[in-house]
Amino acid sequence: MLRTQLYADPTNLYLHNVILDSCRKFPQKLALLDTSINRRFTYAEYGEIVERLAKGLISAGLKPGEIVAIFLPNSWEFAAAYHATTLAGAIPTLLNPSYRGREVRYQLENSGAAFLITDAATLGDINLGGLPNLRRVFSTRQPASGTENFADLLRPTTAILPAPTQSPNQTVAALPYSSGTTGLPKGVMLSHLNLVANIFQLIAPNAAPFTRSDIMLCFLPLYHIYGLNVALNPILTLGATLVLMPRFNLPQLLGLLVSEGVTMMPTVPPALNALNQAAEAGLFPKNHKVGWVKSGAAPLAPELARSFTELTGIPINQGYGMTEASPVTHVGYVNSPLYRPESIGQPLVQTDCRVLDANDREVPAGEPGELVMRGPQFMLGYWKEPQATAGVLRDGWYWSGDIVRRDEQDFFYILDRRKEMIKYKGFPVAPAEVEAVLMEHPAVRDCGVVARPNSEAGEIPCAFVVLREGHDQDDAMKQSLCGFVAERLTPYKQPREIRFVDSLPRTPSGKILRRELRKIFA
Repeated sequence: MLRTQLYADPTNLYLHNVILDSCRKFPQKLALLDTSINRRFTYAEYGEIVERLAKGLISAGLKPGEIVAIFLPNSWEFAAAYHATTLAGAIPTLLNPSYRGREVRYQLENSGAAFLITDAATLGDINLGGLPNLRRVFSTRQPASGTENFADLLRPTTAILPAPTQSPNQTVAALPYSSGTTGLPKGVMLSHLNLVANIFQLIAPNAAPFTRSDIMLCFLPLYHIYGLNVALNPILTLGATLVLMPRFNLPQLLGLLVSEGVTMMPTVPPALNALNQAAEAGLFPKNHKVGWVKSGAAPLAPELARSFTELTGIPINQGYGMTEASPVTHVGYVNSPLYRPESIGQPLVQTDCRVLDANDREVPAGEPGELVMRGPQFMLGYWKEPQATAGVLRDGWYWSGDIVRRDEQDFFYILDRRKEMIKYKGFPVAPAEVEAVLMEHPAVRDCGVVARPNSEAGEIPCAFVVLREGHDQDDAMKQSLCGFVAERLTPYKQPREIRFVDSLPRTPSGKILRRELRKIFA
């Protein structure tokens, strides 16, 4: 085994203290470039902002253990608000900045958020009334009606930072929401130990080849665990530099690769596809310094990996994980002879893996089975969902629901995954959530949503709809249904195709037979 040692001992470490330690070690080094406003922060400046903001939150009445919701695009304010919230003893919950009102209200209400940090451009006309726990709302750059100025939280104050009341392995450091295979998104309770351990696993010897001299370009959203704990936190832990983009923008990205001397970049397959097309068109810069890219969040087609590396000379390190694992459990290798971009790689240090058949028996190498894992990076559980927690955490092992095979050299390959989830451009879409919205439309009697393969997005949500009597199966109805969902769900969850059917295939117990619907595309 090549992976036997952590980067450091994560025991008794709080994430914010790890970050602030870097700020003290590398005060004059560039920590963060926020390209949305072209503002640069040294580690000393970033550490000062985090501490001032934490004290400002306490002065504003934030109490230890309360929830602070962060509803922002990638920005220095997002990063600082995240680390300041945990330093203040509170729990950050992270919202997708493209969420509609229904989704925002659900997460705010379910988490019981006391504070919300957002911006007028993100908040729009979302109604925040009737949320009993929400006491204060702060706007970062553009003021919004009923909000306070985020800058006020950065004013000097005599507030005292609270002493921790629980150990790092019991204190929640992040509450991202993850779409499960059924129902609405669930809050995932990740402790300080979960996050710090996963960082130390990821940057350990023979794991992902991050270095202190790295300049990482990140367009991945920080609200997503991939952006948060594979980009932001590891880079600041190492004392490296993060170039932060608000979103994926190909022309801007290609320019930043050269102007900022970027050395590595975490990506997702749809973005890699766009970069590959740019390389085919001769637009990818020849004078780049990118040593490697990481691919995650969705399966990577071997042909795409081969083509991208052939055109750019940049190797790809594919990884695997999930929100519940903080998120990384497996990564590949950049250097031959272990370079296998078609594989998700080998487990990280202290990550035990079993591959089990339908009877929970271990299968031999080369045979398919469900991936079951344990390690220090796995969540405390789902927020207010003990039954759902018990469904995936059993006797210390996490049951992924993903089907894999393992070869003789302990390299893993994803064969299938949780049958019902749709991966649109790397974003997970729970069919049940989309179905619940469609069922609210007055013309819909029944519906089922499944993934349809798509060359650009990987998969797109396709809805099979049974209409009530008196409604026409025409393009106008399709537009009506799509518009109805668009008002209620973020764009990546919206059906890209509507098909009308007379009935849906179901089991005797009433569950939709999604495999029968998927066969229509075969």
